[in-house]
Amino acid sequence: MQAPEEVLHALADPLRRQILSVLARDGGATSTSLAAALPVTRQAVAKHLAALERAGLVRGHRAGREVRYEADLGPLLRTTRWLDELAAQWEHRLSAIKQLAEDERHP
Repeated sequence: MQAPEEVLHALADPLRRQILSVLARDGGATSTSLAAALPVTRQAVAKHLAALERAGLVRGHRAGREVRYEADLGPLLRTTRWLDELAAQWEHRLSAIKQLAEDERHP
């Protein structure tokens, strides 16, 4: 299982987010077909795909001479749940601070 920081690091790059979106929308692609639709070289796409693969967001499967990549959104969903839990914790803390401030204002 990928740590949330690995997923967030991989998604910090706008081109990686674009690649992941294309893979999720189209069901998969090769680095060559992705590069044809993006303003970067196939080698640059391959490097971005490697970063996404390390984060567990894509999986590569050999298809003849090429590798076909598909999105795996499981790590993204787990990271989203983690962020939701973190937000809920902060909301609880901020509510407690607000309550303390209001109690002090109206003794």
